Amino acid sequence: MDFKVVERSPFARIARMVLKSSNVAMVLGKTIHLSGVSRKDFLKDEGWLAHELCHIRQFQEHGFFRFLWLYLKESWRVGYYNNKYEVEARVAGMKHCKHMSPTHKAASAITPTDVPLPADTKKTE
Repeated sequence: MDFKVVERSPFARIARMVLKSSNVAMVLGKTIHLSGVSRKDFLKDEGWLAHELCHIRQFQEHGFFRFLWLYLKESWRVGYYNNKYEVEARVAGMKHCKHMSPTHKAASAITPTDVPLPADTKKTE
């Protein structure tokens, strides 16, 4: 899959502040934007890479602006954590990690531990 990685991205920096995370990778089109993590360390984490590559595939399937609209609409409706596009990407990352040996998992350089969990889901009235 053809993609580009941008370190110290202002887009990812904003996402990092909004998500209150120590490191963020986010995709816009075919570009993975990073903040708080180096390209080298990000690429070592095969599960995280698989997650972001899933987002690149989603952009390709839906088109750039249409996917942005669908993603934002879904996040507004059910929250970031329950967004079906995020769920699909998390599953892609976990599937990849499931096939790794236990020693390889332990040696992983990065674990995006500050990923927002269900606390950010939209409140129902």
